[in-house]
Amino acid sequence: MVSKELLRRFPFFGFLTPAQIREVALISDEISLEAGEVLFSIGDKADALYVLLSGSIDLHYIVIDEHLPQLKKDFLVGTINPGEPLAISAVIPPYELTATAVATESCTLLKIDGVELLALCEADPALAYGLQAQIARATMERLHMTRVLLAAATTPV
Repeated sequence: MVSKELLRRFPFFGFLTPAQIREVALISDEISLEAGEVLFSIGDKADALYVLLSGSIDLHYIVIDEHLPQLKKDFLVGTINPGEPLAISAVIPPYELTATAVATESCTLLKIDGVELLALCEADPALAYGLQAQIARATMERLHMTRVLLAAATTPV
């Protein structure tokens, strides 16, 4: 459990009512990562939603050729900054992570239990709507940044 005040500090949770903040705080924990540590990998089950409290995390999309596994390609697709969510797949079926998250420096994160968060959403449609609006906003920002990275990678020098 984390303090309600911690949640109130971040715009991602700005839509929550005081009662909703209390409920989300009860299913949340604070965790730490060291630089270079992997938080999750592509294909893992998405069992928690995270919000970065401090530090920086890079998201990688890793492609492995099944015929030539030594030809693994690793694409940086974004950087998560404090206040931003990650592992948003925890609230989107099929609840499977689509990137690998690596801490670029020491980090502190808020970890929200995915199953319990979905149960809260089921019981409270306003919470579900607000959460999905925040997730959609984060998804659109990531899509925009991925397009910028793709354009930079394909533009001749």
